[in-house]
Formats: sequence, C-alpha cells, structure tokens
Amino acid sequence: MDISTTKAIVTGHTRGLGEAIADALLTRGIGVLAIARTKNAALAARHPGKLDEVELDLADLARVEYWLAGDALQRFVAGAQTVLLINNAGMLQPVGTLEQQDAGAIARAVSLNVAAPLMFASAFAAASAAARDRRIVHVSSGAARNAYPGWSIYCATKAALDHHARAVALDGNRALSIASVAPGVVDTDMQGEIRATGLERFPLREKFDTLKRDGLLATPAQAAEKLVDYALSETFGAAPVVDVRELP
Repeated sequence: MDISTTKAIVTGHTRGLGEAIADALLTRGIGVLAIARTKNAALAARHPGKLDEVELDLADLARVEYWLAGDALQRFVAGAQTVLLINNAGMLQPVGTLEQQDAGAIARAVSLNVAAPLMFASAFAAASAAARDRRIVHVSSGAARNAYPGWSIYCATKAALDHHARAVALDGNRALSIASVAPGVVDTDMQGEIRATGLERFPLREKFDTLKRDGLLATPAQAAEKLVDYALSETFGAAPVVDVRELP
C-alpha cells in the first residue's frame, strides 16, 4: 500500500481509542479527517498541518445528514488511491435493566452507535467511488457477540455493526472491503465508566474491576496499533467480523 496516496476518516477522535487510532494513522504519514463533537488540540499540535477536524455531534442525525449531503467527504478523499473510514465513535449508556433505561438515552445510543456509522458508510462509499481501494472499519466489541446483563442496548448496537458488515460484504461492491473489528478490552474512559456503575445496573462489574487491578487491559495505543495494522493489511476484509486478539 502506498501511504502517500492513502487517507483516512476517523470518528470520535477526541480521547481514548479514537485518539490513539488517529495518532497511529498520522504517525504513519496518512492524512486524517477526524469528526467529533469537539476538536482535539493536543492531537493537532502533535501533527501540525496533517489533521483536518470537523465538529459534529454524531448523535444528532439531522445534522449528520445535512453534513453528509455536502461535499466535504468527496473533497477530502479526492486523489487518494486508498481510503479508510473508521467508525469509532460510540457510547456505553444506558446501562441497566429494561425498566431502568431512559427512552431518550436509548435513542441517543442507537443514533450514535448504529445510525451514524451506517450513514457514514453509505456516504463514504459514494464519495470514494474513484479510489482503487476502499475500506470500512466498524469498531465493534466483544459485547456484540456475547450478551451481558445491563448492557442490552450496547450489545444490540454493536451486534448491528457486525451484521451490517456481514451483509455489505455480500454486496460485491467494487474495490470496497469492510470489517467489524473488536479491539479487545481497552483501558479507556469507558472502562472507568463501567467500574463506576452500580452492581444493581451491571452485575458483572467485578469482572472488569479485576481486569484493571490485574493489569489485563490493553492501552489505547496498543489496541490502536493492532487495529490500524489490520486495517492496512492485505488480509483486511477477508472476514467481515474480526477480533484483534485472534489475529496472528
């Protein structure tokens, strides 16, 4: 792959895994268009002139639709031979049993975790039609494949990304590969959020307490390197659903 003709779009780059993914791409000389509610001044300072940022609330679907209707994606990918979309933005809440879940929180989670990445995938495929190699990465989770009590919304939304990748892979789109990739258990703010959740809402919390205490969480940088290595590899897209912990 010629890095000089490669560009990437990353959502949710302001912290955690998303920041680490954008940093890994930029460090390799790949231009990044990063989209989140706020900008990341520290990341921009580390990579002056290489990072393009858009402030957009990805849970506000009307705004997402309006932005995607413009030509920003097409202008960014113009001239690139390899283009990547990494749908990283997501949220854990609402956590709890059905009767503990707020309807508005459910709507926001489904908007951010499912609708926005699917909208971006479609717009990306159209905007990058001239590129020789197009790749879509959904950042998934082990929760997509294993049900957890209290996480019905998170599990369902991540499973939706997995099944979207499976179906798109069957479309036979020209020069377009897709994979829904679980990055492993990563030491991010989301993990802190999990450990701060009461047992009445998440009975398995102690499992995650143990992972943190025993040093078994991957750092965002470690997980990002594995994910980016795979996204840029010749084997990307061979399977529509992947766990980085199972990669060679």
